[in-house]
Amino acid sequence: MKQADNILEVLDTTLRDGEQTAGVSFNDEEKLAIAKLLLENLKVNRLEVVSARVSKGEFQAFSKICDWARANGRIGQIEALGFVDDQVSIDWIYSAGGRILNLLTKGSLKHVTQQLGKTPQQHWDDIRKLVDKAVAKGMEVNIYLEDWSNGMKNSPDYVFGMVDALKDSPIRRVMLPDTLGILNPDETYSFCRMMVERYPDIHFDFHGHNDYDLAVSNTMAAVKAGVKGIHTTVNGLGERTGNTPVASVVGVLNDHLHVPNTLDEKSLSHICSYVSSISGIRIPENKPIVGEAVFTQSAGIHADGDCKGGLYVNPLLPERFGRVRKYALGKTSGKANVARNLEDLGIQLTPDQIKLVTQRVVELGDRKETVTTEDLPYIISDVLKGEFAKGEDRIRIVNYALQLAKGMRPCATVRISIDGTEYEETSSGAGQYDAFMKALWKVYDRLGKKHPRLTDYAVGIPPGGKTDALVQTAITWDWEGTELKTRGLDADQTEAAIKATIKMLNIIENLSYETQNR
Repeated sequence: MKQADNILEVLDTTLRDGEQTAGVSFNDEEKLAIAKLLLENLKVNRLEVVSARVSKGEFQAFSKICDWARANGRIGQIEALGFVDDQVSIDWIYSAGGRILNLLTKGSLKHVTQQLGKTPQQHWDDIRKLVDKAVAKGMEVNIYLEDWSNGMKNSPDYVFGMVDALKDSPIRRVMLPDTLGILNPDETYSFCRMMVERYPDIHFDFHGHNDYDLAVSNTMAAVKAGVKGIHTTVNGLGERTGNTPVASVVGVLNDHLHVPNTLDEKSLSHICSYVSSISGIRIPENKPIVGEAVFTQSAGIHADGDCKGGLYVNPLLPERFGRVRKYALGKTSGKANVARNLEDLGIQLTPDQIKLVTQRVVELGDRKETVTTEDLPYIISDVLKGEFAKGEDRIRIVNYALQLAKGMRPCATVRISIDGTEYEETSSGAGQYDAFMKALWKVYDRLGKKHPRLTDYAVGIPPGGKTDALVQTAITWDWEGTELKTRGLDADQTEAAIKATIKMLNIIENLSYETQNR
């Protein structure tokens, strides 16, 4: 897929470099799903999806991606890392259906002499031979100058000599990796500018690593210096501290550099959440663009300012990324925070009542208790002495028994009271909480009651927490398209989850009561 000259190419290497994150491994179906999301939804220009010769599983996954890409006219966007290994990588990639080789070469004199034990000329001759073999098979070749950043720092004559020796070979792109994440933005700009000015006809990519937390800044500097492509990963996955995160780059490209690109901002949150769920690497709440809390205002003065002409709004509007502005509840909340959350719930209070509720929210925040929008009806009920208590605690756990035995599936028996009538059911499950939920839904199914869908489950303990430490379980639910989040606190994780569940069920009962009585 050929890009217009003024469009910055974005190569995503989540499936290759990103999978080198410690503890992260994708199966072939997951890799294909991520590839589809990146190309069809996020609209990145190129994908680097595999390293040659890694395993049979990788060969199978790569073949599956190539089959899909070929059937959908995207094979020219699929790339694979190969090595200077006497054509073994070329044959591996070609037999799986790949047609673009990203050849890993040595971009510093130290790597050539100490790792390969060769002279620069020997290495360059080996590269030329492999490039010719790949091209003879109808393949396109890009080359990585591994350790290029150290090469520019310590052996620039080697780097220039290498590019001079290879510039007439049929190489499509030359990729400049900051392999060990050692550069700062000034160095990145200077080194990339040297390459661009010295070789104006070569397409250069920049590949950043985040060891000094400068990957985004370095990528920005590289673009300013004139490189034509950048490399990213979803959620910044990658070795050590990871690679340049695609979500963070989008805002920089669009708002600061104003560089034309094909990325679809609205797809970011979904893709980042999906990769987080299957990689097991959670997105920090304060991660730019895609973190859960980044579009949440906490200070009361900010919420008040937003009501008075958007005084605390920057160009990163949540709507650009398919998200909405939220207003946190806690000790820094003001009346405006509470009012905005009441508006979301469809509850109207007088100014004096809002003041009383705000005072209680602040008191809870001082005690380090987490307050959510869904907690407000309970707080209102308590503060206003039952005025809004209709439907509260219509569902109550009478008792339950959980069984866990080695070699047997966990089992739960639950007795629950709904509007004063008790029901009991038993079920097994994958775990104790799963068994509890299945028994609970048996009761709901018996009564013909709809129940929500669990979408996220997070457990938090204090740093250095001991076995008797309090555990907070936060569960996110989808109720007919509405997202609800409830939390439970207990020394036992399952008990905390059960508390969060019963809280959620009563919230739904209250919502249903309000809907029926409007």
